[in-house]
Amino acid sequence: MRLTAVILAAGQGTRMKSDLPKVLHPLAGRPLVEYAVETATAVTGTAPMLVIGHGSEQVRQALGDRVRYVLQPQQLGTGHAVMQARELLLGQADAILVSYADMPLLTEATLRAIVAGYQQGDVVMSFLTVIAQDPRGFGRVVRDDAGRPLGVVEEASCTPTQLAIRELNAGVYCFNAAWLWDNLPKIPLSPKGEYYLTDTVALAVGQGHGVRAVQTADEAELIGINTRVHLAEAEQILRTRINRRWMEAGVTLLDPATIYIEPTVTLGRDTIVLPGTYLRGRTTVGVGCRLGPHTLITDSQIGERCTVTMSVVEQVALAPGTTVGPFAHLRNEVPIS
Repeated sequence: MRLTAVILAAGQGTRMKSDLPKVLHPLAGRPLVEYAVETATAVTGTAPMLVIGHGSEQVRQALGDRVRYVLQPQQLGTGHAVMQARELLLGQADAILVSYADMPLLTEATLRAIVAGYQQGDVVMSFLTVIAQDPRGFGRVVRDDAGRPLGVVEEASCTPTQLAIRELNAGVYCFNAAWLWDNLPKIPLSPKGEYYLTDTVALAVGQGHGVRAVQTADEAELIGINTRVHLAEAEQILRTRINRRWMEAGVTLLDPATIYIEPTVTLGRDTIVLPGTYLRGRTTVGVGCRLGPHTLITDSQIGERCTVTMSVVEQVALAPGTTVGPFAHLRNEVPIS
């Protein structure tokens, strides 16, 4: 099956109150959009199509040729956004995976589960849902008495009974490509004057096609970044994931809540990281090191059995067994390619 991802990244992000496009705001040292691009590429094996709009030139400069681009000149809803990719992708893929640039916590495993749900057959689409007490503005998944999905109702259009539904639509889909391209023009105009991708569920069901809801147990994956508060919330969750992964790999983190490790950092086993330590950029740390407390290391190569105490180390290569600090500042002593 030829699978291609379309990532929606055209929104203005006005609630961020920033001159920087929302999808370029940093999360654990990387632009938000990079997480969506990396995950989608891992699942599909091809460069995704990024639908851009606000700040398009800045987004192009940030991502370069890692993705393909299509412009949504007017933001007329998610259905309209995907429609912009139709001419470029028509006949190029059997299935289309749709996700969002502002949902950086979606995992590769979850996207693969959505694709697997579609591949089980007898459906023209699968979509991601979650059971959550806080609806966060998501649409509600309406099912029939047999538990089959009938449609998704946007929160603003829900009846009181529908508002009580706790199965939420995350807005992530895997479509049969031919069906999607034929039916996007059939999406009705919403009262807000936009075309919502959520309406494809009811559209498919109304045509007699099967649809499949794939449920995730981790509602944190569905956090969309619309405000600085959301950004901080996602940062905390991502940092916890990263720290847990390193502890499970044999690294000791004393007081993980105060330790910041960016996703591009690598650590050797039996290394101990003390409170108040920040490890950033393309830093590599060897086996058996002791880092911190209150230490910042950026884009550096730390050899085995090194000790760095209460110091700042930037673009430095430390030989094995080196001791640095306390109160040292080493910088720009090695080019980082």
